[in-house]
Amino acid sequence: MDSKADEIIKRRSKLSPAKQAILEKRLQGKHKPDTQQIKRVSRDLELPLSFAQQRLWFLHQLQPNSYTYNDHGAILLQGSLNIKALKQSINEIVRRHEIWRTSFQIVNGQSVQIIAPALEIPLPIIDLQDLPNTKHEAEIQRLRLENYQQPFDLAQTPLLRLTLLQLKTREYVLLLTIHHIIVDGWSQGVFLRELSVLYEAFSRGKPSPLTEINIQYADFASWQQNWLQGEVLDTLLTYWKKQLGDNLPVLKLPTRRQSKSQTSQEERETLMISKILSQEIKNLGDSLGTTLFMTLLGAFKVLLYCYTGEKDIVIGTDIANRNLIEIENLIGFFVNQLVLRSSLFENQTFNDFLQQVRKVCLESYAHQDLPFEKLVSALNPKRGLNQTPIFQVKFILPSTPTNTLEISDLTFTRLDLLENTVARFDLLLEITETELGIVGLFKYNKDLFDSISISRLVKNFEIILSQVVIDPNIQLNHLKEILINLDKEYQLSEERKRKEEYKQKLSRVKRKIIEL
Repeated sequence: MDSKADEIIKRRSKLSPAKQAILEKRLQGKHKPDTQQIKRVSRDLELPLSFAQQRLWFLHQLQPNSYTYNDHGAILLQGSLNIKALKQSINEIVRRHEIWRTSFQIVNGQSVQIIAPALEIPLPIIDLQDLPNTKHEAEIQRLRLENYQQPFDLAQTPLLRLTLLQLKTREYVLLLTIHHIIVDGWSQGVFLRELSVLYEAFSRGKPSPLTEINIQYADFASWQQNWLQGEVLDTLLTYWKKQLGDNLPVLKLPTRRQSKSQTSQEERETLMISKILSQEIKNLGDSLGTTLFMTLLGAFKVLLYCYTGEKDIVIGTDIANRNLIEIENLIGFFVNQLVLRSSLFENQTFNDFLQQVRKVCLESYAHQDLPFEKLVSALNPKRGLNQTPIFQVKFILPSTPTNTLEISDLTFTRLDLLENTVARFDLLLEITETELGIVGLFKYNKDLFDSISISRLVKNFEIILSQVVIDPNIQLNHLKEILINLDKEYQLSEERKRKEEYKQKLSRVKRKIIEL
């Protein structure tokens, strides 16, 4: 690996999305100064939706009562809370970011953004102090689900709901439900950061210390529609058509049964990778010139290869898509989906395969500006109602800001994800770095997989990681043999358990007959 690539790989994970994009384009030899910066457009014009918003708006027309694309968060507030300052902070964020004052309506036959000049978000308070502490968690879960499962009308503002739960004198939970059309994962981090800064100022009787925003999401959407055409669009489409070709494979995972709906219930299984193994995985990436994302993605694709026998594997991932400095601190729906395709061979070593993964990732980053919606339209893949377009399995390592912020006498902490949500994909693996090690969250469609099968999948993923850090040059067919043998041992063990249970049951029946 050349020194320039090595430098970029080491620096990438520590940079913001915009700076990451610049470095990645430079590595690919495609970096050029931005000659067309985003400019503010007149609000008297009809404001178009971004390409990503158009897809969600279309899906909403098909299922207006669906909550599939509701995003939900919960923030634990511990300390002396000034509720007036909290409400003032929330509404200042709504004032600052037009997208949270936006609805989506049809004007002259086209869907457009309608920005309300002002909007006050209510903050109802539910007092749970009289509820026993042992019942707090269940009640919070119930209220979170109640908020999450209530659909939005995209033609009406607001497209966010907030509720404050008071658990104790110095302990609260702020529930936040937002439609995905006005927010993404990075935006939630922007919201948390601005909330803490504004709250600290307002609780002290001071004005907002935040500078005014020069451009808004509507300006980005208008810029995107004008910029992404002609030669720019043709260049991006040419790359992706060449990369994905005409015959996209469908990954056939061994499922329990076929799902009849895309809105099936999501279940989860957690993988905790020890601190020692986590460090060994990072060391492996450093030695081979790959980021943590690339290393884990390579191992995950090998896992899918071992399970399916498929040698051409296509999965999706998210990218923040904030490769312009102007939009890095905006709230809105910027995230894009990238398609990562890899070929695997039985006698291929993990090291060699990982270099292929690295190359595919870097090229994809350099061509990330093509909206996934445009790609789907261009490829027009065949799919059924129970199948997402292009890929059905997703792997993400979110690059979001910190989960905890502390200010004077108050701590803001984002709580764990809500359970019992809608499965948007057949299988999704979300990776998070923690002080205790790497945590993997396998989210799966309950209609397709049972918990036992997923538990085996999770354990086998850890086995693959343990093997490749010991020997990066291990062949893929050897890894497959290891998993096959372990699964045989597992099946034999389960068979012995069933026989033993049958013997015990038969023995109890015989004793009852003798007693009679």
